[in-house]
Amino acid sequence: MITNFDKLCGDLEKQELEAPNGIASPTTYAQLLAIYLYQNDLCNAKFLWKRIPQTISASNPELAAIWAVGQKLWKKDLPRTYQALAAYHWIDPVATIMRALEENVRERAFNLIGRSYSSISVDTVVSATGLSKEAVLQICRDRKWELSDDGVTVNPIPPTQPAPLHTSSEDQLFKLTDFVSFLEN
Repeated sequence: MITNFDKLCGDLEKQELEAPNGIASPTTYAQLLAIYLYQNDLCNAKFLWKRIPQTISASNPELAAIWAVGQKLWKKDLPRTYQALAAYHWIDPVATIMRALEENVRERAFNLIGRSYSSISVDTVVSATGLSKEAVLQICRDRKWELSDDGVTVNPIPPTQPAPLHTSSEDQLFKLTDFVSFLEN
């Protein structure tokens, strides 16, 4: 499924490639950097940051703020990622992407907690999600995670994984035959 951000990413990459003198606008760089972070494509984000001309990156505080978020994500420092996201007043069109990024990071954190822990303190969940304790408790209830009577610990339930698509033996044999045929030609 292609999202609007995926399409926008392709358009922005094309704009960067076709830019006069190979230098795109600061808005193009800012949106593309934010989308790479949203897609959790930290390698492309880092390479983009390195190829943005110094004159643009040094004179654009929004670009620097986006990259500050990227650095925290690169280090897997979730509490500071949320701080970096809140530290700057994003303006459109980047604001929409950064809000989606924050939601995406938070959802990944909840899914990771659900898959990784049988019991975890609520304070740790608060730190990993950047939410208030009340918001975390409500989300835990919504996800049907068990809360201790004193509200100090939570027992997460792993997120449901979609069933893998099974292909018939004939389909697998057909694909293997096509692949071998491709390699031989």
